[in-house]
Amino acid sequence: MTTEIPAITLNDGRTIPQLGFGVFQVPPEDTRAAVETAIEVGYRHIDTAEMYRNEKGVGEAIAGSGLPREDFFITSKLNNGDHLLNDARLAFDATLKELGTDYVDLFLIHWPLPTLYGGDFVQTWRALEEFYHQGRARSIGVSNFTPHHLRRLRAETEVRPAVNQVEIHPYLTNEEIRSYDLENEIATEAWSPIAQGAVLGDPVITEIAERAGKTPAQVVLRWHIQRGDIVFPKSKTPERVRENFAIFDFELSGGDVASISALDRGEKGRTGAHPETMAWVPAK
Repeated sequence: MTTEIPAITLNDGRTIPQLGFGVFQVPPEDTRAAVETAIEVGYRHIDTAEMYRNEKGVGEAIAGSGLPREDFFITSKLNNGDHLLNDARLAFDATLKELGTDYVDLFLIHWPLPTLYGGDFVQTWRALEEFYHQGRARSIGVSNFTPHHLRRLRAETEVRPAVNQVEIHPYLTNEEIRSYDLENEIATEAWSPIAQGAVLGDPVITEIAERAGKTPAQVVLRWHIQRGDIVFPKSKTPERVRENFAIFDFELSGGDVASISALDRGEKGRTGAHPETMAWVPAK
């Protein structure tokens, strides 16, 4: 019997499973098998991106699952090299082809890239609005956008982002962005939810895990769930994939949630690029 995953209602009326499976850094040749394992465990929400170069493996695993397409929630993200309007259109077409589907459930601008393209991520967002109105992206959103990026979109465009996917974990709780998202009915997704493993040896977390009879990773993922974040841990190890899914049979106390949140180190805790300076464009 499949575990019932909590769903979050987006501002466009659609729902998204709060727990998903991420394929960041999963090699293309390993992606199909990893996603097949995730589907077997019970995951139905899969998060990929054009820049991961593994959309095809995701699509193959879903097509081979024997389950209907509508059982899945698939997210992908726009390549940093395709922010110009026509490039974005071509890139989105390629995403649908790689995934073997005629729509994605969520499509995101991967990074705002304020130092590139004249800082004009608004034109890029207008491409996503097209995909949304066409029904080929059921929901649209952004990734790594700060409040001032989001305010500009609110002022200059029609469709509000449904989701903002940002780095969040106990060492970077990113409360300013989470608060803005909450106030503006934008769902927050947490990437790097365990800080690439950096938080798993923290004494606060290991003590809570020992007391709960759970692993440190399960405790951190549960912390995200109870705070309302959408989270998609990634692993190629079947045992770890199952472990990350088994977080709905226990609950952290309010004190434990607060203790984990207090581990925040602000910018010193960041593991990835900063949204204001990220300017990497992958080679074609």
